[in-house]
Amino acid sequence: MTTESYDLYPVARLAAAQEATAAAGLDALLLTPGPDLRYVTGYQALPLERLTCLVLPAEGDAFLMVPRLELPAAEHSPAARLGIEFVAWDETDDPYAAVGARLGAAARVGLADRMWAMQSLRFRDALPGAEQVLAGTVLRGLRMRKSAAEAAALREAGAAIDAVHAQVPGFLKEGRTEREVGRDIAEAIIAAGHETVDFVIVGSGPNGASPHHELSDRVIRAGEPVVVDIGGQMPSGYCSDSTRVYSVGEPPADFLRYYDVLQRAQEAACAAVRPGVPCEAVDAAAREVIAAEGYGEHFIHRTGHGIGLETHEEPYIVAGNAEPLAPGFAFSVEPGVYLPGTHGARIEDIVICTEDGGERVNHRPRELVVV
Repeated sequence: MTTESYDLYPVARLAAAQEATAAAGLDALLLTPGPDLRYVTGYQALPLERLTCLVLPAEGDAFLMVPRLELPAAEHSPAARLGIEFVAWDETDDPYAAVGARLGAAARVGLADRMWAMQSLRFRDALPGAEQVLAGTVLRGLRMRKSAAEAAALREAGAAIDAVHAQVPGFLKEGRTEREVGRDIAEAIIAAGHETVDFVIVGSGPNGASPHHELSDRVIRAGEPVVVDIGGQMPSGYCSDSTRVYSVGEPPADFLRYYDVLQRAQEAACAAVRPGVPCEAVDAAAREVIAAEGYGEHFIHRTGHGIGLETHEEPYIVAGNAEPLAPGFAFSVEPGVYLPGTHGARIEDIVICTEDGGERVNHRPRELVVV
């Protein structure tokens, strides 16, 4: 266990989650493998058909149900320092019934947002009188507001993905396919310190007009813009996500016109970040610039999403979300312009709301890179 891990997954988080559970009027949280469990305990448990579940009552002692064959892994995880009971179950046991027996007549329980439906239904049978709600409604306030250690982990992730973008011009050449370029990028993501590659989008020419295009065998041609959106998860558990646009040779004049607009829109949205500003106001700051120049109908998605242990989590930077920003909120700012069948562009940075503004964790040039 490193000092960094202690800071990222503090013991006090368990008590904070328990207090939030009680405040929400729930009898318990049931957290299976995924970001909710890792956030509360630091344990990156394997998602298996065998049940691993942190049972966190609103009152009383928490315990971790764990398959006996996974007990050594749990005992060597950050969860071991929480002082909770590990309840190992054997192959012929029914762990759902065991949880039900311990909780008794629970009226409302919060299930991990990423819990498998199979497990949710088993808990419904084991706790027939309990209403099931999402644990995310309880944990969202904690998870959205990143600690100093979490912010540092996001900076580390940002620096790692910046190092990959610095190599992208060397991968982009006329005649190569998107898939070939994507393979090089994926290797670079791991080499830069990520534990996993979460996504690689290389959208050349008309494929750049599809925001989540990913990869194809399309050959990159001269004079084409290429959207490169990449990210992964670091050993800390925290994620990276950054988009830059490149061009293999000089791009068309119509592309340059709206790329300039896009740069101004992204700058405006980043400049709007400060405590108390509604999430939707950051979205509006980008959207107003793009709409004023006649490209409003081509900006087809929200301006951003929260990031942390998941690439997409709350808060969402979108119209209708009046949640005020607070110090520690971390999210993407990524307006885009997409002309179907022609080309597209997106510029994305991760931004952390500070006490008096916003801090970008990505620092690669946002100007179009011509290779």
